[in-house]
Amino acid sequence: MEQCSTPAPPLAERKRGVGPVNESGAIRQHTPMMRQYFGLKEQCPDALLFYRMGDFYELFFDDAEKAAQLLGITLTSRGQSAGRAIPMAGVPVQSVDGYLAKLVRLGERVAIGEQIGDPATAKGPVERAIVRIITPGTIIDGALLDGGQEPLLLALCPEGTRCGMAWLDAAGGHLMVREVADTAVADILARRPAAEIIAPEDTPVPAGIDPKKLQFLEKTGFQTRRCDAVLERYFGERLVGFGCNDWPLALRAAAALLNYAETRLRSSLSQIQRIHPERAEEELHLDATALRALEVVESLQGNGPTLLTLLQKTQTTMGARLLRRWLLRPLRQGPVVAARQEVVAALTQGSGPVAIQKALHGIADAERILTRIALNNTSPRDLAQLRSTLQALPGLRLVIQETGNPALDVFEQRITLFVTLRTLLEKALVDTPPMTQRDGGYIRAGHDGELDRLQQLSQNLQEVLRDLEQQERQRTGIAQLKIQFNRVHGFYIEIARSYQGPIPDDYRRRQTTKNAERYINDALKAIEDQALSAESLALSRERLLFTQLLQTISPEVPALQDAMAAVAELDALSTLAERAVTLHWCAPHFVTEPVLHIHDGRHPVVEAQIGSNFVPNDLDFDEERRMLLITGPNMGGKSTYMRQTALIVLLAHIGSWVPAREAVIGPVDQIFTRIGAADDLAGGRSTFMVEMSETARILHLATAQSLVILDEIGRGTATHDGLSIAWATAEALAERGARTLFATHYFELTEMDLPGLRNAHLDALTQDDQVVFLHRVESGPAAQSYGLAVARLAGVPDPVVQRARQRLRQLEESSRSSLSHTAPAQLSLFQAAPHPAVYRLSQVEPDQLSPRQALDLVYALKELARQDGL
Repeated sequence: MEQCSTPAPPLAERKRGVGPVNESGAIRQHTPMMRQYFGLKEQCPDALLFYRMGDFYELFFDDAEKAAQLLGITLTSRGQSAGRAIPMAGVPVQSVDGYLAKLVRLGERVAIGEQIGDPATAKGPVERAIVRIITPGTIIDGALLDGGQEPLLLALCPEGTRCGMAWLDAAGGHLMVREVADTAVADILARRPAAEIIAPEDTPVPAGIDPKKLQFLEKTGFQTRRCDAVLERYFGERLVGFGCNDWPLALRAAAALLNYAETRLRSSLSQIQRIHPERAEEELHLDATALRALEVVESLQGNGPTLLTLLQKTQTTMGARLLRRWLLRPLRQGPVVAARQEVVAALTQGSGPVAIQKALHGIADAERILTRIALNNTSPRDLAQLRSTLQALPGLRLVIQETGNPALDVFEQRITLFVTLRTLLEKALVDTPPMTQRDGGYIRAGHDGELDRLQQLSQNLQEVLRDLEQQERQRTGIAQLKIQFNRVHGFYIEIARSYQGPIPDDYRRRQTTKNAERYINDALKAIEDQALSAESLALSRERLLFTQLLQTISPEVPALQDAMAAVAELDALSTLAERAVTLHWCAPHFVTEPVLHIHDGRHPVVEAQIGSNFVPNDLDFDEERRMLLITGPNMGGKSTYMRQTALIVLLAHIGSWVPAREAVIGPVDQIFTRIGAADDLAGGRSTFMVEMSETARILHLATAQSLVILDEIGRGTATHDGLSIAWATAEALAERGARTLFATHYFELTEMDLPGLRNAHLDALTQDDQVVFLHRVESGPAAQSYGLAVARLAGVPDPVVQRARQRLRQLEESSRSSLSHTAPAQLSLFQAAPHPAVYRLSQVEPDQLSPRQALDLVYALKELARQDGL
């Protein structure tokens, strides 16, 4: 694997200290609460510890100072411990999610230390424990997640020249593995960035990894014996059926990943039901350069349109994430792609995908809800969303049945209705439950008799208090007497100071205020005890019932996950069908012959921006025609034409229809691009160096089944050097037989005579020193250069354009003069293009001109001659 020259430091040196304890080493000098804090901090030295104290999470010492800086919260102090002030910062429990989200985005790890003991019975500090450690790669909380993104945890397990890789989508319940040559690791990391990476200590750091994302673990966590035990615990005999037993390093990486995630989430990851091996021979490979150049999921302009945004008409977040995964990992021709295309075709028939999409609308992100259920980290609102999802499934099944298409039968079978579970959730939960369990109110009345009784006591309290108030007024004769309640003093009898009469003997003073005296007696005390006890018991009973609900749902999680996977797939495929119908795309036809025929192909994203003004073009590759050398003006459409070819091939290999009138596609193993370039200042590479690195990669890896897109090879260096590199690159690709679209401004390249090479150009017209781009691909090389016309169009001042024209004539004359003294085989650097007047004449059909048109032509030719100083 590519690596830096400095190995990682020893594990012990990378552990962060916990503040003053390390400095003094005298924990006994601290208060009991601080000793408890340091005990928890020792369990997670590399994380910010959120220490629960009542309604706040507090941070102390170094953590407080760091959190105050990162979150913009106040840094203060809390008394003293071991003779020094304690730096402190805190956030309210009710708004903690926003602060956690910000810290996770910054790449920080956060440990949550919760109160697990009862304050009423605690002797000393209330018992606390770390209930989870939130890291960028193990986020499962809905409030911290972007619905369309998948924060991945990656484990690397290198050995010799091989490296096992495993990715975990903890929130979605997906575990993917692959085993590759160590030289391929950097490219894979660039294609699929991870939010967090773990590796054995002393592993050389792969190139391109952000050190902040990388955490080194003890090597024992990656050893075969320990990893086998983890895999046996999770999968048992099912492991053989996953088809990855020939990848021992990948399996060790997966085991280390699961073990690490368990320690962070403080729970077994029961949402992980299988391992998904990713084999290179099943993929249509696009490297990070191609994904970026083709703007598949990210725009080169930042927030500009992409292929993903064009396709993103899914009705569920599950379907949106799946569609994104398909785009980032297209598959080669085979049964999976064929099955997807069959479903897309079925959904384009009849009324189209509208009914399916309507039935899908409103289905929740059940995939992630099921993960939180499996980890016992869910909320009443999550269960309500699961209920609404289950309620939508019968309607979805009915729509599938009504299509009557056998291609959809598999979805009818996979989408189980879970009638018993749905009925339970309907009976157990209120219509709109709260976000948390804290204050109760989420179990429906009538579900549990004991809860109903306890809640009835609380609800009848006001009536009981009004009756007691009337009784006390009558008994004492005190008309101003009131019975009230506050959270500090509980229930009390309030008598205004204006009353000067006797106070009953059974009244005991509870509080004196400026305007009143507050008392309590035995009757009110009994009601208070009963009310507070009923409220507490009711909350406890609701939590128990909620736990029982989760225990009922948990065994169903694997089956629910399968059903939700089917829903997500149907959503993605119905979206592709909707795009096919709305955008007038066609079904591609796969063949085994080495061909690529595209009739009236369009760039899907550009067409969406400009509409009917887009000019479609053809492409025809076969055994005899495997390279197209494309010339023509800047802004003429060369890059768009090449990109649209790559996007058509990509779309076909995710199972989509394509933007063309017809598309016949033979086997394709890889798509390479070398389009545009920018310097890499951080890496110390110039624009030309970046361009050459990308070209070198293509020349090393391209095969006869690869599609190669090359735009302007050889720029950024001396003209002769660039021309020579472009020429040699074309020869190498032609010899290899790769299907290549090669755009260039080196007209000399059009003289190449290589097997399978054909010339083409993007047409344009000039009139009165103005250029009109026709965007139509025509056979043969461009007849002239349009550089000066494009310069004028871009706003270059006229004097500069005129001076450039004069200089161009001098160079052309110099070139013609040198040609008369040079052997014909010598390549001319500035070979003269035909004069515009000559080119205009070559396009004329004299017999089709009227007298008036002939006269206009003479004037036009005279004007062209005048512009050129003749």
